Amino acid sequence: MASTFTDLGLELMATGENAGTWGTKTNANLSLIEQLTGGVLQVSIAGGAGTTALTIADGALTGTAQQRIIELTGSITGNRIVTFPLLTENFYIIKNGTTNGSGTPTVQLKAASGSGATVTFSATDKGYKLIYLDGVATNTGLFEASIGEANEVTLTGTQTLTNKTLTAPKIGTSILDTNGNELLLLTATSSAVNELTLANAATGNGPILSATGETNVDINLNPKGTGVLKSATAAVKIAGLETMWVPAAAMFGTTTNGADPQQVETTAGRPDMKVLDFDAGTAENAQFSVAFPKSWNEGTITYQVFWSPSNTSTGNCLWQLYGVSVADNGTIDVTYGTQQQISDAGHGTVEDQQVSSVSSALTVKSAAADTQTYFQVTRNAADGSDTFTGDARLLGIKIFFTTDAANDA
Repeated sequence: MASTFTDLGLELMATGENAGTWGTKTNANLSLIEQLTGGVLQVSIAGGAGTTALTIADGALTGTAQQRIIELTGSITGNRIVTFPLLTENFYIIKNGTTNGSGTPTVQLKAASGSGATVTFSATDKGYKLIYLDGVATNTGLFEASIGEANEVTLTGTQTLTNKTLTAPKIGTSILDTNGNELLLLTATSSAVNELTLANAATGNGPILSATGETNVDINLNPKGTGVLKSATAAVKIAGLETMWVPAAAMFGTTTNGADPQQVETTAGRPDMKVLDFDAGTAENAQFSVAFPKSWNEGTITYQVFWSPSNTSTGNCLWQLYGVSVADNGTIDVTYGTQQQISDAGHGTVEDQQVSSVSSALTVKSAAADTQTYFQVTRNAADGSDTFTGDARLLGIKIFFTTDAANDA
């Protein structure tokens, strides 16, 4: 019986055959096995679009499909096909060592015939592929198990990750810039349920940074120290302390013990003063009202008094402010809340601009949203601590209040 050969070219010697040549043939088989398990071969597939067939040489070491590692070389200018013989059941490490002469040519690995699975190197993939041939009779399929620099993530390699989820390790406490400096610090909150979601946008729309998690979630942006929250180069207006100016011209003397409205000329052609004169001997009053914005937090307020002396006295002038809010369908015939007093000494110069210090906190009685708030300004002249001897000319009141909403919606 004559010898036969395996699909990879190894000679299977029949009993009684090859007398005197067993050693030679056995050594040839062993060399072929060595080549199949660890051999390296370069095969040029240079040229335009076309096919290069890898071969099996029975009992010889010359077959181009009889090496474990095959490097495809040459300059290619069209899509190339590399075929393996049918019935080949083996695995190979294939290196795409070709260069692109022009265009973007690919390299496809497939069986010599049939419609089995194929594996393709893209035009930019110059790495390695581990392939397995299933050896099915007339329809051998090639399958890939990715390896090598082009497909594996390495410690020092420059690689692009696609559709990867980092579970261990997760991103840690910081993200660094390209110089290795901290760009973004991350902290953990126990049992966190709220987070930021960043969404991109189509043409004509801006990307969106959203707070997500529970139903109603704030976004807190906290500048450090005296830093200011900005958009581009402009400061962003945020809820907090606001001021409201109420000039004396918007006030009126009360029916009982009312301050006296005056228009005082300094020098012709220069500012006139619209004032309310408060007597030095009798406690007199003026009133005004405002509707605070809906964004007011309905908390305490403070105030400053802007006034001018009518003489050169440097005594202390005592100012008081009272407030009460009245809601829709409520009576306006109500008492004011507790007053807050400011003492401000005269400058000693007539027609001087005087601005008092900011008062302590004043509680507005019945403070609420959508109310009208009534104020009374009083000079507490009957108090022995009020030692300013002339009329105190009120120019206006600046009210400080706090907002806790972005707008009045």
